[in-house]
Amino acid sequence: MKPGVRPPRVVIDTNLVLSALVIAQGRLTRLRQAWQADCMQALVSRETAAELIRTLGYPKFRLTPGQQRELLADYLPYCITVCIPDPAPEVPACRDTFDLPFLRLAVAGRADALVTGDQDLLSLGDSFGCPIVTAEQFLMQLAIT
Repeated sequence: MKPGVRPPRVVIDTNLVLSALVIAQGRLTRLRQAWQADCMQALVSRETAAELIRTLGYPKFRLTPGQQRELLADYLPYCITVCIPDPAPEVPACRDTFDLPFLRLAVAGRADALVTGDQDLLSLGDSFGCPIVTAEQFLMQLAIT
């Protein structure tokens, strides 16, 4: 990040956050390093944080409550919490209602990007106010700035 340049405000979907946290040396390690180095400002809302907490408890991850807290402590303190207004901001219709909190967060948080691997979200790219990109696209853009 260049001096004097504000890091991008970014919404990261739960699946990418989980992968970055749970798979320590996976393809998303650079994403985790980016939020740790303040190269971006990850945005969360009450709903998106609750989804992350809930999914870390899934049996398939085999994480103890202590391990879950440790992983949350490696993400949430780096995040900016955004309050979603009531009524929630207007967003494009999407096939999966579980994606709505991420779209609303992007609007309410004035995100510079929504980073996802979800095809339902990626397909909205042309009809949404901020870029919806894959983790790879975002990390390439981050490396350029």
